[in-house]
Amino acid sequence: MRYEITELLGDGIGPELCQAVHTLVEALPLTLDFIQIDLSLENRHRVGPKIYEKAYEAILKTRFALKYPTITEEESPNVVLRKLCNFSVIHRPVMTLPGVKSNFTKKLDLDIVRVATGGTYEDPGRMIGKDAAVSLRVVERATTQTAAIFAFELAKKTHKSVTSASKYTIQRITDGLFEDIVAQMEKRYPGVPHKKELFDALLAKIIMHPEDYQVILVLNEYGDFLSDMVCGLVGSLGIGASGSYAFDEQGNITLALFDPAGGTAPDIAGKNKANPTAIFLAFSQLLFQLGEATLSTLIRDSTLSVLERGITTPDLGGSYGTMEFTQEVIAEIKRRLI
Repeated sequence: MRYEITELLGDGIGPELCQAVHTLVEALPLTLDFIQIDLSLENRHRVGPKIYEKAYEAILKTRFALKYPTITEEESPNVVLRKLCNFSVIHRPVMTLPGVKSNFTKKLDLDIVRVATGGTYEDPGRMIGKDAAVSLRVVERATTQTAAIFAFELAKKTHKSVTSASKYTIQRITDGLFEDIVAQMEKRYPGVPHKKELFDALLAKIIMHPEDYQVILVLNEYGDFLSDMVCGLVGSLGIGASGSYAFDEQGNITLALFDPAGGTAPDIAGKNKANPTAIFLAFSQLLFQLGEATLSTLIRDSTLSVLERGITTPDLGGSYGTMEFTQEVIAEIKRRLI
């Protein structure tokens, strides 16, 4: 099979992760044609805002995109793309990875479903006089409903439960609306268990009893905080991947972007120390959306198998470089393809 996808180039360790992905793709029994858009800070300075228009046009053409980490300076490329593509849901699966050492000893397996817009992230705020500042908090019915449907559908397909979390006792209007919408969507899925938690209590309960939680549905900033926390629990921000989705009126996915959760890591850029686990897992998610479920599972399982054998990059206490780790994953893929 032959597919065309958009590839959004980035900063820091981005080029090394890009090289790792292309090396991996060469070992797969399919052909991918990459439409590359350079979103590095240097190129954004050179081209200006039109670079985002090019990226958006490419994503519209291919429907699916793979993105590498980018520097946030005057603007966040992720936020700009989120608005252009109308991404309303971010899905980040996070699980305990075999072979990865962590201070957290319990097993964790979560699907975090985050409303991708609104909250306080939509408004940078403004000063009130010289000594106070305020920002607007927004919760929209349409995006919350879409995220809730995504969460309940995911739970239904995977036989999991849904937990919605917010500060509905304090943010009675905004978070209250969120929980009201979730409760309305719950009625469509009578076979899916659902409970709601206060977000601050949820953080503590996940640490104490992670087995009680499976699919967690949250508003924008809560999802940001929660995702980083659970990635830290399983060992590293460098091993989390996420997908951002846009939908049509019938709830079908129209556009999707997949990327690693970690940042540009300038301290290790160009040193062959970057961990490609997250970009491989993001790429696996992309292949699943392309309809290549078997290859998607192959890449995911091969990457996890390599980690289980103790083959890791320096961020996880290992001695393998980016490309050496990549070659180990490729070897495992080839072994399983025979």
